Amino acid sequence: MTGWDREYLENKEEYLELFDSVMQKEQERNIEFLEKSLKELTGRKFAVACGSGTDALTFSLLSLNLKPDDEVLVTSFSWISSASCVSLAGATPVFCDVDLHTYHISLESIEEMVSDKTKAIVYPFLFGSISDTAEIREFCKQNNIVFIEDACQALGSNYNGWIAGNIGDISTFSFNANKQVAGIAGGGAILTDNKKQAVLFRKLRKHGEHEVLGYNSKMLGMNAEFINFRLQKMDKWNFQRQVIAERYDAVLKDLPVHIQKPEPGLYHTYHKYVVRFESQELRDTIKERIEQSGIHYPKPICEHLMYENIIHRKDNCPNAKLISETILTLPMNPYLTDEEIDNVNNIILLSV
Repeated sequence: MTGWDREYLENKEEYLELFDSVMQKEQERNIEFLEKSLKELTGRKFAVACGSGTDALTFSLLSLNLKPDDEVLVTSFSWISSASCVSLAGATPVFCDVDLHTYHISLESIEEMVSDKTKAIVYPFLFGSISDTAEIREFCKQNNIVFIEDACQALGSNYNGWIAGNIGDISTFSFNANKQVAGIAGGGAILTDNKKQAVLFRKLRKHGEHEVLGYNSKMLGMNAEFINFRLQKMDKWNFQRQVIAERYDAVLKDLPVHIQKPEPGLYHTYHKYVVRFESQELRDTIKERIEQSGIHYPKPICEHLMYENIIHRKDNCPNAKLISETILTLPMNPYLTDEEIDNVNNIILLSV
């Protein structure tokens, strides 16, 4: 039910032709073509491909020349990279709570946790959704805080004309295996309108080009070509994800289950389809009954063991705690059959 094998079988002949074509090309050209595609998709001036979404976030922060006492606002509810990148860049993460509906960082918590040491915010868009960040971005502008858009789960999404990848001062994408558009070896990208930053990002991904301390974060040319190929199918796949989400919604909307109904103007791409139940016990029971279901994410980031030894600050974060205890990710990929979707809905119907 992951869809990876079904997608490969559907496009097998094209993949074999692609492999043959790539092996006869100069590898750097494939990466440049991907970066051009991402610029066209987002309207950004510069796109820099790299080894992963985590590296993209880390490089974004490294470009700000942060010091250990500098603070970066992060979410308590996301994949751990949305926060660990701050420590990797040498600064102090400050954990904020999230909104119960969008699962994105709340302005109320930002206002509670901001300080005169705050230099940036890493703001993840989760599960293929984008929310209205106008107030938060204005708050950042007034307080000289750099807004880093973690759009690693939102490729192809938009909200009232705001396109994922063109919302932050710096924006990032991921092409990990579980993303809507995945590389065969992961990958990431950084997007900016600042030429100086783009030059630095290109150095950082290639050992600093012996000018600055850098990383081995180059993207393989083969991987770039496959990502480009899949970008051409993104709209088709996202549409199918929306069809599947509607099929889930039709049954679950009348049950005591919290679903994410898109707000007007939101083009939700459903990187994941998540629901919340009334209790952790019910969530865990249903998870055991649904094959390929998961929990994203099982605990607030600040509660992970690593943060017992990493300097940080944190808000109380009751919403992040509640969501972690009651959320469930249902199977979602463009190749799910109606029978598989109905089976999931029926399990929930009989359980709540």
